[in-house]
Amino acid sequence: MKLFDLIFGNRPKEPIELLRSDFKMLNGYSPKFTNFSGGLYEAELIRSSINANAAHVSKLKVETIGAARPALQAKLKHGPNQWQTWSQFMRRLSTILDVHNTAFITPVFDSFGEPSGVYTPLPDKCEIVSTDTGQLWLRYSFSGGQKAAVELEFCGIMLQHQYKSDFMGESNKALYPTIDLIDIQNQGIKEGVKSAASYRFMAKMTNFAKAEDLKKERQRFTEENFSKEAKGGGILLFPNTYNDIRQVDVKPWVVDAEQMRIIKENVYEYFGTNEDILQNKAIGDTWAAYYEGKIETFAIQFSEVMTKMLFTLREQSAGNKVMATANRLQYMSNADKLAVSAQMADRGLMTRNEIREIWNLAPLPDPIGNQLPVRGEYYNVGEEESDNETES
Repeated sequence: MKLFDLIFGNRPKEPIELLRSDFKMLNGYSPKFTNFSGGLYEAELIRSSINANAAHVSKLKVETIGAARPALQAKLKHGPNQWQTWSQFMRRLSTILDVHNTAFITPVFDSFGEPSGVYTPLPDKCEIVSTDTGQLWLRYSFSGGQKAAVELEFCGIMLQHQYKSDFMGESNKALYPTIDLIDIQNQGIKEGVKSAASYRFMAKMTNFAKAEDLKKERQRFTEENFSKEAKGGGILLFPNTYNDIRQVDVKPWVVDAEQMRIIKENVYEYFGTNEDILQNKAIGDTWAAYYEGKIETFAIQFSEVMTKMLFTLREQSAGNKVMATANRLQYMSNADKLAVSAQMADRGLMTRNEIREIWNLAPLPDPIGNQLPVRGEYYNVGEEESDNETES
């Protein structure tokens, strides 16, 4: 049994090749996604930026709300499918989205044809095709030669940098010049190290008139002085056949610190991150800004896409939905956490367990954990007058 069969094994096989590829977008093109096999994810700085985003996305808490499809909701509480945890699923989904700007979420169907989980495939190619009745399907093609088709209404597509395509995101072509600069810089550093570890000399020679003689003498001198077998003790002895001997000082050019900072900022701005996030130093307002600009937008889109693919319009109207949330207060400094905890507890705005969650502490059992602590001098407006009237 292969993973492909576990995911798509319960889907109809016949329509895969019979589906027509004549579905057109508003701009006249057929919607297709092609997996770019270039080196975007191989660049160290870019991979670090993508991984930092994925690491924080993986901490989102996925919850299903409502009473519809209780069997599916029960399974999703434990994980997206039988192979992954929610943390692993969200990390992979975020990585695919940042690398390709298009990420697919497909349901995993049980033997009865009902969704029993979700999975995020990475096809080499994906097309939106239609049947004779106008029903739209996603047709996946994978590197191993497998093909599968799933109804579009059951699938989810997460996008970023969407422009020309009505269904797919744009490529990362805008980042290619920066990738080239990073590659050139790395090559320059590598060649600079090589140059610093080698000697180069220039000299004039007498009594050698033929090119063959010069070639033989250069080879002999190199082997006797610079080869691994040479035992010169670090001293070069020149015969009187050489004159005007000078060492060639090679100074390789590399990008200076300011230009390298600009290159890094280009990458940070493109992926919506910063150096504090990559080095795990972001707290307080820095983290809040990053969360609102990057993580929260991902969470909102994910929640809407998952809700649309798992619940019908009637079920959504009844309050059924999928939500991805994060406790932002956990990323405050300890001083800020203490201030928030004290103020919220004093006013009865947070339960003991909600406060303990801020500090990553285990919840207390009921009823103590869900009680609202409040300071004694606080009272509701109007309560003091009622008490005075009762006493009189």
